[in-house]
Amino acid sequence: MTDRQHVLRGRTAVVTGAARGVGEAVARELAARGARVALLGLEERELARVADALPTASGHWHVDVTDDAAMARVAEEVRGRFGPASVVVANAGVAEGGPFVDSDPESWRRVVEVNLVGSAITARTFLPQLLDTRGHYLQIASLASIGAAPLMSAYCASKAGAEAFCHSLRAELDPRGVGVGIAYLNWIDTDMIRDADRYPVLRELRAHMPPPARKVYPAPMVAHRIVRAVERRAPSVYVPGWLRSVQAVRAMLPGVVTRFARQELTRSEFSATGLLGAGGRAAETEGRA
Repeated sequence: MTDRQHVLRGRTAVVTGAARGVGEAVARELAARGARVALLGLEERELARVADALPTASGHWHVDVTDDAAMARVAEEVRGRFGPASVVVANAGVAEGGPFVDSDPESWRRVVEVNLVGSAITARTFLPQLLDTRGHYLQIASLASIGAAPLMSAYCASKAGAEAFCHSLRAELDPRGVGVGIAYLNWIDTDMIRDADRYPVLRELRAHMPPPARKVYPAPMVAHRIVRAVERRAPSVYVPGWLRSVQAVRAMLPGVVTRFARQELTRSEFSATGLLGAGGRAAETEGRA
């Protein structure tokens, strides 16, 4: 084990949306490097499964990241059980696809609430602990944070908002010794993405992307890159690496995307998908409870 991998040993790490996909993979990677891991999410049985498989001390909490009071309670329980958090990974997220004009207002709002408001609530409730430990907050973002795509208005708006939130937060917290990073991800082999491929609207969208942008990456590989970035307290991590180059041309993307939509997306009729994957269904149920 390298010196860098010792950085997380004995530290407390919090991962939201930890029941499956990227969240589960990040939790496993953190535990493999010696961190005590608090898993937060809506799927209690899946959270318990992940926690039971981790090699270090871990715990799981059923909590909605959009619930301020519940998140504050969980934050105190995590501190009491494991000590103050040194790492917080804001991974909880949901997505839907389809034309905005036909979108369900509740589902559209739920995407923004989980992806943006939920991330802000996660930061707010755990920041006192991160200030104590001079820790690191990592936001899971997306290519959608950089370039908005048609037929995914809620997801793109929420991820762009989360990116802007993190830039602002980094400027505030850097003088106080807390790191803030953003993970820009593309298509990852998760339950949400596998579900997306069942719908013509998202299958068509991905099919018209350039070949490198269509590739799906395994969650464990992505988690390895993410946790390495946490160890370095890096302000950003891009998976795949070529996403970094998109930042240089992001001002051109709206025009390019509009021309693509005019040429390709007028040929078919699309309908809304609803919230995607098992995690999306859990978020939908919780949001309407």
